Amino acid sequence: MERLASAALQSQNMSTDPNGPSQPAPFQPDLAPPDVAQAKSAPGAIITVRHGRPNVSRKVMLNAAEYAAWWGRYEETGLKPGQVPPPSLMDIVRKAAVVLSSSRIRAVETAEALTEGRGFEIDDSLIEAPLPPPRWPSWLRLPPTVWGVIARFWWWFLNHHEGQESRKQAEARAQAVAARMTELARQGDVVIVAHGFFNTMIRRYLRRIGWTIVESEGGLSYWCRRRLVR
Repeated sequence: MERLASAALQSQNMSTDPNGPSQPAPFQPDLAPPDVAQAKSAPGAIITVRHGRPNVSRKVMLNAAEYAAWWGRYEETGLKPGQVPPPSLMDIVRKAAVVLSSSRIRAVETAEALTEGRGFEIDDSLIEAPLPPPRWPSWLRLPPTVWGVIARFWWWFLNHHEGQESRKQAEARAQAVAARMTELARQGDVVIVAHGFFNTMIRRYLRRIGWTIVESEGGLSYWCRRRLVR
């Protein structure tokens, strides 16, 4: 899965605090994907975009509880000032028929920068999958990037979710998003401004129903994008 989103994308975009920002209601995992033959007639592409750099420092050492609280604050953080979106990405957004953003502040501010005053839809179903760390001893202190890889591994492979959205529920959500984006692509190009790991999950389901990544820019960094066609 894109190398588990390159070691959980250095743990930069996931929600952890069960009392913090809300998670969407789980989608049902048996949602039927759109008809493949019908979807092939869609004129548009689907472009997944990762948000810009958040205004938060990762130069800290944290134990598990502190990391969970740190991610809770991160979920309420906007973009670091002074960023300029890539011109190529701006051009793609100008030509898109539909632009959607995760409801997290960092994604909304990214979409605002990209759309230049044009309207876009804010969608709770595009938020990042949760990232609760394992309950390890308080004396163990690690940087956020390391905690992110550990927490994502436990969430993905060991079903560690601390009462938050489970992997199964997040996969159902990604499947539902993929189905909806396929329908929206009938109008033309669709741009999704969301988060690194959940974008990877969306693409996973898009590829299962016949979409292909034909263009990639920025690797897994902030402002990166993938273009899928069918």
